[in-house]
Amino acid sequence: MIRFLGEYEATLDTKGRFLLPAGFKKQLPEAENLRFVINRGVEKCLNLYPIQNWDILFEDISKLNDFDPKVREFLNYFLNGATFVEPDTAGRLLIPPNLKEQTGLGKDIVLVAKIKKIEIWDSNKYKQELFESFSQERYSYLADEVMVKNADRLKS
Repeated sequence: MIRFLGEYEATLDTKGRFLLPAGFKKQLPEAENLRFVINRGVEKCLNLYPIQNWDILFEDISKLNDFDPKVREFLNYFLNGATFVEPDTAGRLLIPPNLKEQTGLGKDIVLVAKIKKIEIWDSNKYKQELFESFSQERYSYLADEVMVKNADRLKS
């Protein structure tokens, strides 16, 4: 599995293409075929998965019970629009127009590592989501809930 760290700015050209930042390229295995899957994120962003990480996730998703209406609803949102992408000869990745429009991506974007995937945000929306809603108290509460209490549950 490939893991990512970092946050990088990039620019979309008029056709919706961008260069994967060098900081992320360095985190990919050298001999790796640069294939990805792009899909809608949970927030107003896109997810970019290296094909190896997508395959693991897809295997888990394929085991869900599609007779369950909630599973079908989730699968419709998560998988509809999911697309294979790979760099063109100039090394650019194309964001499908429907996904670009649905997330409101403008010219300036931010690519944010989320461990197994990279989120693609419109730069202005990302700054609003991250900085306007940020509070030290909320972060402290979340850290306690997610890290401390989950660690205690795992020990039990």
